[in-house]
Amino acid sequence: MADAKVIPFDDDRSRGSRGAGSRRRSSAAESAPVGEGPGGEVQPLPVRGAAAQDPAAEPEEPEEPEEPEEPDESPGARPTAEGGGEDGGLERRVAAGLSFLRRRLTGDYEVDDFGYDAELTDQVLMSLLRPMYEKYFRVEVKGVENIPAQGGALIVANHSGTLPLDGLMMQVAVHDHHPADRHLRLLAADLVFVLPVVNELARKLGHTLACAEDAERLLAKGELVGVMPEGFKGIGKPFGERYKLQRFGRGGFVSTALRQGVPIVPCSIVGAEEIYPMIGNSKTLARLLGFPYFPLTPTFPWLGPLGAVPLPTKWTIQFGEPIPTDGYAPEAAEDPVLMFNLTDQVREQIQHTLYKLLVQRRSVFF
Repeated sequence: MADAKVIPFDDDRSRGSRGAGSRRRSSAAESAPVGEGPGGEVQPLPVRGAAAQDPAAEPEEPEEPEEPEEPDESPGARPTAEGGGEDGGLERRVAAGLSFLRRRLTGDYEVDDFGYDAELTDQVLMSLLRPMYEKYFRVEVKGVENIPAQGGALIVANHSGTLPLDGLMMQVAVHDHHPADRHLRLLAADLVFVLPVVNELARKLGHTLACAEDAERLLAKGELVGVMPEGFKGIGKPFGERYKLQRFGRGGFVSTALRQGVPIVPCSIVGAEEIYPMIGNSKTLARLLGFPYFPLTPTFPWLGPLGAVPLPTKWTIQFGEPIPTDGYAPEAAEDPVLMFNLTDQVREQIQHTLYKLLVQRRSVFF
C-alpha cells in the first residue's frame, strides 16, 4: 500500500495564499511522516505563528474577550467583594442609619407647622409601634381601599381601651396598608399636649389639638385627619358598656367636613375594649392627678407596673364606605338639623359594623 500523503496543519492556509511561482516542497519531504525531515531528522511541527510571519498569509481574527461570569444571586451564594449579598445590605443599612443620625444631630430635617416629623415617624416611631401592631395585637385591616388615594378626608372612629392605643394602631394601619402610602393625622385631647415626653412624641407623630381650626387647616392641605368623637367618655367607659358608642359630642367634626367638602370615612375598631378591662374608677385619685378618670382593672394597680401591660387581644380595624359632603352648599355647615342627621348616620354605621365584627369574631384572643 502506497504511503499516505500527509498535509501539514497550515497547508490549506499556505496553499490559498501562495501564487503559482511559489517553491514546492521536495518529494522526499512530502512523503516523510509528520515531524521527520528528508534525512529522518526530527523537525518541529508547524505552528500557527509561523504562518503568521508569512507576508502573504491571511491575518488571524482577534479572539473575542470572554464575558465576565454573572455573580450567583442564589440565597446561599457567598457575597462578593463589591458588597453584594447580605453583607452589602447590612452595610447599606448601617450607612443609612449613620446618615440619619447625622441629620438629626445637625438639625438637617424638616417639620411642618404642627411639629410633624415625617422622617422620624417613618424610620423610628412606626418601627417601634409595628411589633405591637403585627405581633402583639395581630391587627387585621379591612376596607382600607375606602380611604381616598389623594385629597383630604376625615376618618371617624370609635374610642375605647382605657389608654388611647386604638388611635396609634389605626395610624399604623393606614401607614402600612394604604396603597397610596398615606399618613393619618390624629386630633388629640388637650391632656396629651400637657404631659411631658408624650407631648413631643405626639407632635412628631403628626397629632394636633382637637379643634376645628387645626382640623380645617390640615384638610385644606389635603391631609387625612382622624378623630374619635367619643373622647374620654368612650375611652374611660366601664367594661360592662364595651362596644356601646357614647354620644358623639355636638357634631363639630361634621361641620368641619362640610366646610372643606371632604368625605367622612367611618372606622370601627374591635379588640381594644378588652386590653384593660376597666372594672372601677377611682375619682379621688383622678381629681388629685388631674385626670378625667383613674382606671381600676383586674391587674392595675394591684400588680404595679406589670399591671400596665395590655392584654394580647386580637384586633380588627374596618374602614367603611365614605360619606360624601361635597354636594352640600357652603352654608350647610351652619345647619344644625343637617349636622345632627349626618352625625347620627356616621354613628349608626360605626355601631352596626361593630356588632357585625363581634358576631364574626371567634375569640377575644384568637
